[in-house]
Amino acid sequence: MPAPEDDLRLLEDAARQAGEIAMRFWRRDPQIWDKADNAGPVTEADLAVNAHLEQVLRGARPDYGWLSEESEADPSRLDAERCFIIDPIDGTRAFIDGQEGFSHSLAIATGDRITAAAVYLPAQGVIYTAHADGPALKDGRPIAASQRDQIRDATVLTYRAATEPQHWKQGRVPAFRREFRPSLAWRLCLVAEGRFDAALSLRAAWEWDIAAGTLIAARAGAVASDRLGRPLRFNGPRAAVDGMIVAGPSLHRQLADSLG
Repeated sequence: MPAPEDDLRLLEDAARQAGEIAMRFWRRDPQIWDKADNAGPVTEADLAVNAHLEQVLRGARPDYGWLSEESEADPSRLDAERCFIIDPIDGTRAFIDGQEGFSHSLAIATGDRITAAAVYLPAQGVIYTAHADGPALKDGRPIAASQRDQIRDATVLTYRAATEPQHWKQGRVPAFRREFRPSLAWRLCLVAEGRFDAALSLRAAWEWDIAAGTLIAARAGAVASDRLGRPLRFNGPRAAVDGMIVAGPSLHRQLADSLG
């Protein structure tokens, strides 16, 4: 079985190749379709990137399972010792709008834990990486999460609805500053490099959106959990987790304690 650092090299190379494909479509009016069940848009770029990644990654590791936002469900992944967890383009709406804030999110789960991860933003030329035994890196240089310990001073990446009173104990929304970025994987990496103090989602989060970013944040010194503070587990039958809190240890504890 390859070591985590070998898996990471594979993911990093594949992520950069994905970026080359995506940039051929970006700001060039790609074809767009609406997914069933109001699951959002998908473009020909998403599908082209997904096809390439599946060919390259499964070709290199044929015994690994496969979980991707843009692939049909494959129940055999649940029996694999390791599994790729892929979002070909995270932030598809931003991609369609010609914004730079989309990413490729690539991870490998060993059992139910992420052991290698790469998040690449090709329009910005930035890549974040980590494996289970090493540091979190941005463009090859170590990064560290914020250790801010007061919720009132924090800047949290989350969507507007997460600040509605019904989500918080006694309806008291903490006085943190809220900001937003279109790619959830990128939000987690921004926490990993300390540019923001926390990332929060109170909705169910798809594994492919957060698998890579949560490992990168954790290796940078953040704590990553579901909305109830429980450890995250991946490659599950539902392919989703119950919300997400990612922050330095003290701030993570305060956020978890404040939620209703």
